[in-house]
Amino acid sequence: MPRPAPSTSAARHRRSGVEPGSGPGGASHAVQDAGDPASRDLGRDLGRDLGRDLGDVDVCVVGAGPVGGTLACRLQAAGVSVAIVDRAELPPMEHPDFDGRAYAVAAGSRRLLEDAGLWRELPQPTCPITDIRISDGRVGRPASRLFLHFDVRDRGADAAEGAAMGWMVEARSLRVALNRALHDRPGLSLHAPAQARVEQHRDHAVVRLPAGTLRARLVVSAEGRNSGLRDAAGIRTTRLPYRQVGMVCAIAHERPHHGTALEHFLPGGPFAQLPMCGTEGAPHVSAVVWTEGTALGERMMRLDDAAYAREVARRLGDHLGAVRLVGRRWLYRLSAMHAHRYVAPRLALVGDAAHGIHPIAGQGLNLGFRDVLALSALVIEAVGGGGDPGDPALLARYQAARRPDNLLMLAATDGLDRLFSSDSRMLRGVRDLGIAGVQRLPGLKRAFMRAAMGV
Repeated sequence: MPRPAPSTSAARHRRSGVEPGSGPGGASHAVQDAGDPASRDLGRDLGRDLGRDLGDVDVCVVGAGPVGGTLACRLQAAGVSVAIVDRAELPPMEHPDFDGRAYAVAAGSRRLLEDAGLWRELPQPTCPITDIRISDGRVGRPASRLFLHFDVRDRGADAAEGAAMGWMVEARSLRVALNRALHDRPGLSLHAPAQARVEQHRDHAVVRLPAGTLRARLVVSAEGRNSGLRDAAGIRTTRLPYRQVGMVCAIAHERPHHGTALEHFLPGGPFAQLPMCGTEGAPHVSAVVWTEGTALGERMMRLDDAAYAREVARRLGDHLGAVRLVGRRWLYRLSAMHAHRYVAPRLALVGDAAHGIHPIAGQGLNLGFRDVLALSALVIEAVGGGGDPGDPALLARYQAARRPDNLLMLAATDGLDRLFSSDSRMLRGVRDLGIAGVQRLPGLKRAFMRAAMGV
C-alpha cells in the first residue's frame, strides 16, 4: 500500500535525509561493556553529575517516534514497566497545524494501535482505504488500459462491515496521541529532551540521563536509520542508494476519492495518491507521494505552488478534477538499509534502526509496527511469567521472527522499483502483462491484499 513519505514551497522548502515515518529522534548514545576501562571512567564522570537513582524498569526504549512510542505504550498497557528517552521535546499538543503528511496504516497495524490504547486517542478522523488501483504509464499521457484493482469487498466473507485495507492517519494526529500517552500513562516514565549513555552488564543495562541513572533489563533502539546504539554495538548495515527523492504533499480536489488509492508507475518512479479526510474549506483531500530522480525532484521543489500543482495534475490525471496544494511540501532522499543483526547483549533494534525500504509499497512504517508486535509479544510473555525480557534466547527468537520478513520486503520493493522505474518499451510490456495477469487471478489478488493488510 503506498505511503506518504515525504519541502515547502519555493524558498521555504525544507530538505531532510531522514526517512518518512521516523518521527522524533532518539538520543545520542554510547554503548559500552561495563568491563571496559573507558566505560568505568565514563561512569565515574557521569556519576558525579547524574547521581540520582531513577529506579529499575523492564524495558527502556530510545526514540519516541511512531514505532518507539507505540512499543512503549503497548508494553505499558500490558503491565510492563517502561522508560522512554528522546532528544526532542515532546510536549502535549492541542491543535497542531495541518502539514500535509500522513501514514498509511495497514489493518494489522491498526490492531496494534488499538492494543496500545492509541487508536481511540487520535484527535483527527482516519480515512479508510477500500480500493487500490495500480497502473502503468508515462507523464501527461493516459494510463495503460491494463491495470490491477484491489477492492476490499473482494475478500468476500472476510470483508466485515467497515473493513478496509488500511487507514490514512494524519502524522499530526498520531503525534498528538503519542505525546499525550507518554505524559499520562502510569508505569511509563518519559525523559525528553534527553541524551542517554548506556552501559551493558550481564543481567541488565545502565542508562545514564541528565536527570539521573536507571537500570533496564532490555534497551530497545527505535532511533531511526542513524541509530547511535546500533553503531556503538558494532552492528553493521548494508545500504542501497536509489538516486531518487520522495516528495510528499496534500492536495484538495474537486471530486470525491471514494476511499480509492492510486499507484501510478512512471519512468521516474511511482506516483501515489492516497485518500484522506477533508479539512475545513477542503472537503475532498488526498495525500500525494511522488518519487522522482534526484535532479528533477529538486527542480520540482523549486517551483511555486501553482506550478507544482500543475505537475501533480499531469501525473495524477483528471479523474479527481482540478487540484490545489494544501499544507506544506516535503522532500526525502530515498535509500534502503538493512542491519546485519537486530540484537546485541541487552539490546534490540526495531523499525528504521533495523531496516529501511523504498516507499514504493508503502510498507516501511507497517514493517516497524510488525517489529513492535513481535517484540512486545515476547517481552509481555516473559515479564508476565517472571522471566527476563533481555534474555539472549528471547532476543534470538525476535530476530528469527522479523529479519527474514523484512529482508523479503526489502528485496521485493527494490525489485519493483528497478522494474517499474524504467522507460524501456520491453519492460513496459512485461509490467503491463504482469499487472493484467494478477488482475485475472482472484486467488493471487487476495494473497496480495492479505499481505498489504498485514493479516
